[in-house]
Amino acid sequence: MDKKYEALFTPWKVGNVEIKNRIVLCPMGGTSLFGWFELTGCKFDKEAAKFFIERANNNVGLIIPGIAPLRDTIWGRWLWQNPKMFEELKEFMDEIHKTGAKLFIQLTAGMGRSWAITDHVAPLHKNKVLRTVMKPILDTSYQLASPSELPSRWDPEITCPEMTVAQIHEIIEAFAKTAKLCKDAGVDGVEVHAVHEGYLLDQFTMEWTNKRTDEYGGSFENRYRFPVEVVQAIKKACGKDFPVSLRYSVESKVKDFRVGAVPGEVYTEVGRNMAESEKAARYLQDAGYDMLNADNGTYDSWYWSHPPMYMPQNCNLQDVSHIKKFVDIPVVCAGRMEPDVGAKAVAEGLIDGVGVARQFLADPQWITKLIEERLEDIRPCICCHAGCFNFCSHKGHANDQDLFDTMGLARCALNPETMQSKKYHITPAKKVKNVAVIGGGIGGMEAALLLAKRGHKVTLYEKSGVLGGVFIAAAAPSFKEKDRDLIAWYKRELTKYPITVKLNTEVQDVASLGADEVIIATGSTANRIPVPGIDNGVQAVDFLLGKQEAGQNVVVIGGGLTGCEIAYELYLQGKNPTIVEMKEDLIAVTGVCLANSSYLRDFFNANKVKAHLETRLCEVHPDGVTVQDKEGKQFKIAADTVILSTGYRPAPLVSKGKNIHVVGDAAGVGNLRSVIWGVWDTCMKI
Repeated sequence: MDKKYEALFTPWKVGNVEIKNRIVLCPMGGTSLFGWFELTGCKFDKEAAKFFIERANNNVGLIIPGIAPLRDTIWGRWLWQNPKMFEELKEFMDEIHKTGAKLFIQLTAGMGRSWAITDHVAPLHKNKVLRTVMKPILDTSYQLASPSELPSRWDPEITCPEMTVAQIHEIIEAFAKTAKLCKDAGVDGVEVHAVHEGYLLDQFTMEWTNKRTDEYGGSFENRYRFPVEVVQAIKKACGKDFPVSLRYSVESKVKDFRVGAVPGEVYTEVGRNMAESEKAARYLQDAGYDMLNADNGTYDSWYWSHPPMYMPQNCNLQDVSHIKKFVDIPVVCAGRMEPDVGAKAVAEGLIDGVGVARQFLADPQWITKLIEERLEDIRPCICCHAGCFNFCSHKGHANDQDLFDTMGLARCALNPETMQSKKYHITPAKKVKNVAVIGGGIGGMEAALLLAKRGHKVTLYEKSGVLGGVFIAAAAPSFKEKDRDLIAWYKRELTKYPITVKLNTEVQDVASLGADEVIIATGSTANRIPVPGIDNGVQAVDFLLGKQEAGQNVVVIGGGLTGCEIAYELYLQGKNPTIVEMKEDLIAVTGVCLANSSYLRDFFNANKVKAHLETRLCEVHPDGVTVQDKEGKQFKIAADTVILSTGYRPAPLVSKGKNIHVVGDAAGVGNLRSVIWGVWDTCMKI
């Protein structure tokens, strides 16, 4: 192992529990051992158990599964009322301990105004009759209950009700009872979720969201009373030596409801600022917490807690290491942490543990590969959130995430086997075939790898001289370093299997290949919108590939994800972008996590990047564009360059035929998740 990582592999303690190394698998929604959104009520989740056993066998030190609501979301049963689940948990803990790993169960008081109410559920809550009828099955008023009446993070038309003192006491009691059952099952500790990320306990601690006048509101001590009474109750039930960690946000990074502060922005904090955090961290330690599992942010500034690729690597380290100065208990830092930076921070005593989450979804063996000095073999997490947490929200939609996704978080766009092992797993081919894969983009490379792993003989044809396809353009912006790492990872993986790769080879006649099966992965082509002067514009892919440069003042036609990323890159280059979008919001699409989309919206607002919404393109001129707003008024926007980001359409070489299978964007334009999962859906049947 490279010496620069040695500090990561030193033992440390949380309370009296010794942990073998400093790498913490941080909690992710959907990885709860007690299920997530089960229609039959929560039960021990064997898929999550399998997920953690595999990572424990690959050298993780401390595992913290995703949030376990103290009360089932569906049907409303308390966890402590389900003894069978804890019997299964005990058997699982025996297996975890054989690996040398330790595990804390994360228990949550709830989400309050941050509960990600979906487009399917919002109408049920808004209608009083439906809300009453549905209450025994899904009690939305309980799920949304907050310290005070507050606007929902996801649907501003919903006012969240104020939680009663009786409900608070019931939750505190449930923490104690559930923690005791966890302890009796052999769990090494529990984590209280959370004075963090704008969840319920966090809402109680902040003056901004807590307007109560009883013993749980007003003064600092009253606002922090709820999390203090939680840890005191757990310690009383489990003993003072039973470790209790706290998920903790150092700063809220919030300017207003639904408006966050981006890195480097000068703003007035409305949530928890650093001065209060210094006091709060010590106060919570003295109340009984044994560890702070820390980062920054709330759901209003979600990109701090769930950093997309636009956020700096190690984005929370400076704030978290500062707060460590005010406590004596261990402090873990999460947020795009890189192993070398994390190891250096541990060695210098800035933090005690390095929190990593979504990299474990992309590659369960990444720690083992790091130890064996095989960093190039680690499949990188690209921070897309497309498989793991694609809660999406835009104007007019609370959260239009697919119900399938709502019920099954913590999957991975790049690794279909993650949390889906029953559906996606590699099985040897029943009959070895010669398979031709046409197209060397991500879909084609994934297909070639999967087919080769199953034992087929594979030839990959790519008409250009390089592999990567349109993803080369997608990975071009300066902030897409992990995307570029992914392309490099695919190229290396292809060399490990008996795959014949033919570059600069354009296939025109599929039948001439003589293959038993043919995979068509020829991707998509840019839409050409029928407006006058369209040839004066530059296609997005040509700009991204550097084929055409942009001037100082640039109009970007299309405010979807690609258009907004182009505008962001232009701003980073010191140029003046203006976005023109026909819809009523930027990135008004499903499947793009709010952490990603809200960063770009907040960044543009903070930096005064112009965006003309509900505006359509009329004509492209050599010196700008003519557009029309929703009122029918036409006006001209001057520009040195007009970049066209108006979507793509499938471009299959052939669309049907005997033993021909069309995959990826050639079948239907999507994202990496739809491409890779679709490849598996097809290639596992060959």
